[in-house]
Amino acid sequence: MTDSWMAQRAAGVVLHPTSLPGPHGAGDLGPNAYYFMDWLHAAGQTLWQTLPLGPVGPGDSPYMGSSAFAGNPLLVAFEPMVQRGWLAAASLQAVWDDERIDYPSLSVWRLKKLREAFAGFEQKASAQELADQAAWALTQRAWLDDYTLFMALDQAYSPALWPDWPQALAGRDAAALSEARELYAPDIAFWRFVQWQFELQWQAIKAYAHSKGIRLVGDLPIFVAHHSADCWARPDLYELDASGRPGVVAGVPPDFFSDTGQRWGNPLYNWDAMGRDGYRWWIERVRRQLHLADVVRIDHFRGFVDYWEIPAEEPNAIKGRWMPGPGDALFAALADALGELPIIAEDLGIITHEVYLLRERTGFPGMRVLQFAFAGDAGNAFLPHNFEPNTVVYTGTHDNDTVPGWWASANAHERAFVMQYMNTDGSDVHWAMLRAAHFSVARLALCQFQDVLGLGSNHRMNTPGTMGCWSWRFKWAWVGPELAQQLANITAASGRVGFDRLKI
Repeated sequence: MTDSWMAQRAAGVVLHPTSLPGPHGAGDLGPNAYYFMDWLHAAGQTLWQTLPLGPVGPGDSPYMGSSAFAGNPLLVAFEPMVQRGWLAAASLQAVWDDERIDYPSLSVWRLKKLREAFAGFEQKASAQELADQAAWALTQRAWLDDYTLFMALDQAYSPALWPDWPQALAGRDAAALSEARELYAPDIAFWRFVQWQFELQWQAIKAYAHSKGIRLVGDLPIFVAHHSADCWARPDLYELDASGRPGVVAGVPPDFFSDTGQRWGNPLYNWDAMGRDGYRWWIERVRRQLHLADVVRIDHFRGFVDYWEIPAEEPNAIKGRWMPGPGDALFAALADALGELPIIAEDLGIITHEVYLLRERTGFPGMRVLQFAFAGDAGNAFLPHNFEPNTVVYTGTHDNDTVPGWWASANAHERAFVMQYMNTDGSDVHWAMLRAAHFSVARLALCQFQDVLGLGSNHRMNTPGTMGCWSWRFKWAWVGPELAQQLANITAASGRVGFDRLKI
């Protein structure tokens, strides 16, 4: 293991902040985030895992955002800004669906309110608040200056992608960038304000989590979006043509999730260029994520050994090829710069022996998903009796169905195997899976919050390869103290929290 606390048995819940209840159209970093941490503490949970916290991109996916460093503006809560007098509480009255997020209308409304809050900040901010923002911005210049200018230009030239902006701006001519910073100074200041507020609110959440004995588990997508501040600012670090467009894109070949694979569409890294400057971009990216979270799950760990390269003109991921990734060199550079790396390796999918060896050399725990365990026989690596301690076990991930939904669609072999293995008739299959995860030797055990609540397929977070995902929210009426005690009992009995939390 790479971090002392990760060597201890622990348990937690996977829930993205957008899924929290709240009056403003989507979950955010406001009061309900604190209520949720109180519930986690009552349930004996010491881990809260989120999805990526960055801005959402096409399809509302947090895995395709406009920055690898910025926070999602839609997560910024209004309550702290109302308390400071920057925003009128009366202006927040709006009627929203409290179970699903309507991203198109919500984005317009929330950005409008953030601009109102920014206007209030400019009018009423104290000298100390102005100084605090300026001091924070100075520490973040490595990414913040490019991000805020990118967002201002994106708004000015929408819906054009950055290669279609005026050539001087797309090509980052120094004089054109300087002129743009003057021309769009008010918009740049707005985006800086939003990121500052995200930082303050998230760090307050992190501090509260720690006060409750809860560690935050972040999520780092391996790739970034093409239409992003990162790609525009450093096009030399990506496989782009002279016009700034990708000739090849990222994805994965056909697998468990899709017969045609997944064509993600992200630009691919120019690993040779990244290696020549000592992987500085990656070092700063991981440093930033470890500032936000206590441990980071790196999505698609397989891609650091070799990755699936798809011609950009292909409509799906079938016609691709494996290309070599950076391997040990990247993680050696990260360790040299950052020290011990509290990282979880998402080693799912088509995993080769070389991927296994890289994970072993780094010491990162890998992942096991119980929903994948019952399709074969007793030798299945996802069955708890085949785990090794340096493992993170999940009942399911954000890409899986909920456990009750999975059970409803399971075939006869899977059902019979589950009933025998877990001594259940299926009526409490989500609790049977939770118990199996907790009582396994895996040091860390996590479950989707939907699985604690026993919810069906219409509550799943994402269905890979489809649109209309990422919008699920829960209601507090579905959550009661008895669920917290039931989960706390399992967690205590399995040695993942103090035995005193067990109610016998």
